[in-house]
Amino acid sequence: MATLSRRPTRQVRIGQVLVGGDAPVVVQSMTNTDTVDITATVKQVQALADAGSELVRLTVNTVEAAAAVPRIRERLDALGYRVPLIGDFHFNGHKLLTQVPECAQALAKLRINPGNIGRGSKRDEQFATLIEIACRYDKPVRIGVNWGSLDPSIVARMMDENARLAQPENADVVMRRAMVASALESAHKAEELGLGGDKIILSCKMSRVQDLIAVYRELASQCDYPLHLGLTEAGMGSKGIVASTAALAVLLQEGIGDTIRISLTPEPGGERTKEVTVGQEILQSLGLRAFTPQVTACPGCGRTTSTVFQELARDIETYLRTQMPIWRSQYPGVETMQVAVMGCVVNGPGESKHANIGISLPGTGEVPVAPVYVDGEKTVTLKGERIAAEFQSIVEDYVRSRYGARP
Repeated sequence: MATLSRRPTRQVRIGQVLVGGDAPVVVQSMTNTDTVDITATVKQVQALADAGSELVRLTVNTVEAAAAVPRIRERLDALGYRVPLIGDFHFNGHKLLTQVPECAQALAKLRINPGNIGRGSKRDEQFATLIEIACRYDKPVRIGVNWGSLDPSIVARMMDENARLAQPENADVVMRRAMVASALESAHKAEELGLGGDKIILSCKMSRVQDLIAVYRELASQCDYPLHLGLTEAGMGSKGIVASTAALAVLLQEGIGDTIRISLTPEPGGERTKEVTVGQEILQSLGLRAFTPQVTACPGCGRTTSTVFQELARDIETYLRTQMPIWRSQYPGVETMQVAVMGCVVNGPGESKHANIGISLPGTGEVPVAPVYVDGEKTVTLKGERIAAEFQSIVEDYVRSRYGARP
């Protein structure tokens, strides 16, 4: 499936998931439940894993949350969910992991933010404690720098250095460099403290597209650690999706990025799994991964006053994604399947022939019949009130016959 070259990086193992090297780009997500609420958190991790999240991060901000992590891991294991859990630590991670060592044991990776570890001499001591714990339990660490919580001492130092230049650079440029410096200095210090280079992942998350692209290009040019990509605080709805896609697509096209997360603000009552779906669709659109069968559907025009093709495209897409948790193991390769649901005769037959299976519905004024094409050949013409149900049955039969186990 991969069509883009990737920059060479070290490879890091997170539970059973490999990140970096020649491993596929990994999609991860984060719960927004209170980690202390074990039942709610387990339920959300299950939903994220079912949607295809390959790593799931949990907030660990209190002793109670740290104590809940091993129980969450146990429940997930009992339910057959092996998805690796990542602990997200800010401010007090050194205390929590010292007080509740079982938390460190249950996690597959630690995520720490060098800007939130402490100030002055305390920062070095607390950072050393976190790295020592990671070494003791053989856990990889993501050193995640964030624009909104950048270590002020690094910013002050680099701003002072910039001010002494004959031609000082723009403050935004200095801030970007400070982000990269914070990540790399922390990574080098972690290695000095005994953490292997094959246990480190870096990220430098920004909230503006051009800043993110510039920072990751610089970071990638200076190290061979695997990089986690994500536009932090991307926003809600189409804004968050478009901004994340714009940033990540550029970097991924350049071979930069080994794991991704789409930090969407959920719509009120919306599903947390949306961020997983968007991440998968970015990778699949770029040809880097295949997660679920893709549906090609026309946008509609004056020739398609009927909404039948829109409803059928929606229903088929929902059906395919809903089936994937089951199909993933039963029908290897089904994720590469292409389905076309077209609305009129202009492009309908052509697109349907190019898909694995496609249907060309009648547009306004056309004969009320819908030819179906399977692997480029017209196999049947549907008509009447049950076109949608009959087409779904044809899709189901195709999946079983094409991707089912061979005798």
